[in-house]
Amino acid sequence: MTPKKDGNSKKREQSAERLIAIGASAGGVEALTCLVAGLPADLPAAVVVVLHLSPDLPSHLAHILARAGLLPALEARDGDLLQAGHILVAPAGHHLVVQDGRARLLDGAPVNRVKPAIDLLFQSGAREYGPRLVAVILTGTLHDGSSGLIAVRQAGGVAVIQDPNDAEYPEMPQNALDAAGANHCVPLKEMAPLLARLARREQPVPE
Repeated sequence: MTPKKDGNSKKREQSAERLIAIGASAGGVEALTCLVAGLPADLPAAVVVVLHLSPDLPSHLAHILARAGLLPALEARDGDLLQAGHILVAPAGHHLVVQDGRARLLDGAPVNRVKPAIDLLFQSGAREYGPRLVAVILTGTLHDGSSGLIAVRQAGGVAVIQDPNDAEYPEMPQNALDAAGANHCVPLKEMAPLLARLARREQPVPE
């Protein structure tokens, strides 16, 4: 006899319709913790996070974010489904990109001298999600994320940048702002409500 299918199985295996991709560098643990604490449990978008990490040290970021807010957070494994209301964090020493509704880990060369790199995440998100992508740049140094944010905007996605004057390290958000501009440039305390609003639109579009 054929086993009866679980009516919730298809729902559990369905990838998110919308994606929020977040990149951070120096000062990023504190900024991400604050941001995630404000996200609602019913967020109708998957969240993927790239934080510049030392490849020689284990990362506890997923555990930190899971404790900080209402959304479950896990370190990404290759092939993980992008699920609404769930956070996936790039592991140290691997690039994280998105493809066909899943996270993919790449063991390639550093990009912008870092691995994982924000640019690769944003560029893949732009290809896969187009206007259903919200890309976020938080505190950090140097310029990773700037080229990726250009791709996001060209694909019709929404660019959100932490106000450099509000960032612990303003260089990365300022470089992204100069290179790509932003649909929203806001202080960290306004970020979570903004992302929740953008994720709930029928089709997030630049303002």
